[in-house]
Amino acid sequence: MKQFITRSLAFLLLTFVSLGVRAQDSSLVKLSYSSERLNDKEVLLTIKAVVVGEGKKLYSINKPSEESVNSTVEFDTTAKKFLKDSLVEKGNVKAEKDADLEVDVKYASDSLVWQQKVSLSDAEAKTFAGKVSFLVKTNGEYKSGEEEFAIEVPAGGATEAGTDSAAGGSTDQSKNSLWSFFLGGLLAGFGAFIMPCIYAMVPVTVSFFTKRSTSRKAGIKNALIYSLSIITIFTAAGFLITLIFGPGALNAMASSAVFNVFVFAMFIIFGISFLGAFEITLPASWSNRADTKANFGSFSGIFFMALTLVIVSFSCTVPFIGLLTVWTAKGGMIAPLIGFLGFSLALSLPFALFAFFPALLNKMAKSGGWLNTVKVALGFIELALALKFLSSADLAYHWGILDREVYLALWIVIFGLLGFYLLGKLRFHHDDDLPLNDYGKPYLTVTRLFFAIAALSFTIYLIPGLWGAPLKGISAWLPEMKTQDFNLNKIQAAAPASSDGEMEVKPVKYTEFLESEIPGVHAFFDYEEGMEAAKKLNRPVLIDFTGHSCANCRKMEQEVLTDAEVTKRLQKDFVVISLYVDDKHRLPEAEQYTSKDGQKIKTMGDKNLDFEVNLTGNSAQPLYVFVGHDGKIIKDAGGYNSNIPRFVKILDEVTKTFKEKK
Repeated sequence: MKQFITRSLAFLLLTFVSLGVRAQDSSLVKLSYSSERLNDKEVLLTIKAVVVGEGKKLYSINKPSEESVNSTVEFDTTAKKFLKDSLVEKGNVKAEKDADLEVDVKYASDSLVWQQKVSLSDAEAKTFAGKVSFLVKTNGEYKSGEEEFAIEVPAGGATEAGTDSAAGGSTDQSKNSLWSFFLGGLLAGFGAFIMPCIYAMVPVTVSFFTKRSTSRKAGIKNALIYSLSIITIFTAAGFLITLIFGPGALNAMASSAVFNVFVFAMFIIFGISFLGAFEITLPASWSNRADTKANFGSFSGIFFMALTLVIVSFSCTVPFIGLLTVWTAKGGMIAPLIGFLGFSLALSLPFALFAFFPALLNKMAKSGGWLNTVKVALGFIELALALKFLSSADLAYHWGILDREVYLALWIVIFGLLGFYLLGKLRFHHDDDLPLNDYGKPYLTVTRLFFAIAALSFTIYLIPGLWGAPLKGISAWLPEMKTQDFNLNKIQAAAPASSDGEMEVKPVKYTEFLESEIPGVHAFFDYEEGMEAAKKLNRPVLIDFTGHSCANCRKMEQEVLTDAEVTKRLQKDFVVISLYVDDKHRLPEAEQYTSKDGQKIKTMGDKNLDFEVNLTGNSAQPLYVFVGHDGKIIKDAGGYNSNIPRFVKILDEVTKTFKEKK
């Protein structure tokens, strides 16, 4: 009885979780559909489900027992009268007793194929619709998803399995590709909102709209104008720049000194203004003209704010934009436009809320000076975030003015002062007095105290970084570890181990200003030099496409590449080539050339980016690609993924493949 209750509760819990996560998850299962005409009266519909990644279990549609869990394939009511026989499942199906649910289950760890015969004459055309609901177990968790399908069978002979029909296959594929670009852009837009340069615009937006959104109606109007402006500017600008200047244009902009120093100066000015030094206002002549044309004046100011957001966001969104620019360079027109549209739509939604939110703030801020406290606190944060842009230029051009410990020292001072300000120990001329308690003594509100605790705790967290602590939680925001002059945590690069007495080969080119970010690994910074070393050592090559201003590159280095198991394999079995796509070191005249798309390649970063695009069809960073001595790709490991066992497994897989080819 106890066992029955346990099974029942587990099954109900699993069912509840499954119902709550019904959206299609492409990271679990990839579904594809096809049709094949067997004769003039029968058609075979095929659904293939491929498990994405290793270590997952895709449950069968067949249940060994009533208590078991399973995936399902359902056709809609209009299709059921055409169905012939039962749905057939094919694949490497295994049976076992699930340790968590204590029931018998059937599953496959690679793929499953479901086939259904339907009665359909050669002269008929029909679309068979339905839904696949799959259940996957991964890392001890049960995850589900569902996807609706519509398998089109044209008259006069259907397509062969795995091919597209002239009538409809290519169109469906095109539609699916465009939808994938739109959805990919949408997800990337939401993800980009938490990036450093995007987050820096939040206090600016709140401050700007506080005075403009004086009513609910005005707030809605301003939010709509703001979001539509972001969508229009981002979509048009991103598409036109890549169309005219090629796939490297936005990457060059995001890493240029002019761009980063300009944004740095802009946020310094914003920060000082928030601290109360001055108010940022339009010239009187502009204000008078805006008063005579109130609607235009309002629109132009909001449009300018949207333009500012778009310019600033380029430095954090280049990895996604890179995918679209490569598509554009290959001749596609609609896909990049759709991708930019999805990206800008997602990016605009949170800021539309911030544009509307100040209308509520104004209603609450009529008494007391708490809003000024918020503004000053945002001013401190603006000053800290501004350093990210100066650091990007400093790293790309090797100026050496903002090393990691200098950067951290400035952050420690800024956030320490913020903590003291929130405690009431630091005052500005426009600050109100702290509220008085029943005894006439000034006191802190609990909310303000907690924010002060957060600021001072963060300050203390930063201090060990002055001596080389990795600070993994904020590694994406900090300069590269190699810029740290005093580092107690530094691991000396060990000579690659060798069982057959092979010689050690160290990098030479560019080592005067570049250093490996992977502890204990001698990374090469020139492709040709690295390939020569790989041939001498008889090892496969890991090409690490990276960038000085790449936030996710720093996260990957600190979270994955510094892991002991990863480092051990890289030292022993691989040659690592780190190619910086945004480095501004000028190439000698003899090494400069013109790329296939007509761009003049003058810097090391230009050369590496052009090589990445030609090799992988991608311009995103980070990107980890394994190649053999012939330069051909053995494995594309993709970009940022903090799953260490996954990366270790890829390293072992590449090592095995390389040895088998020898």
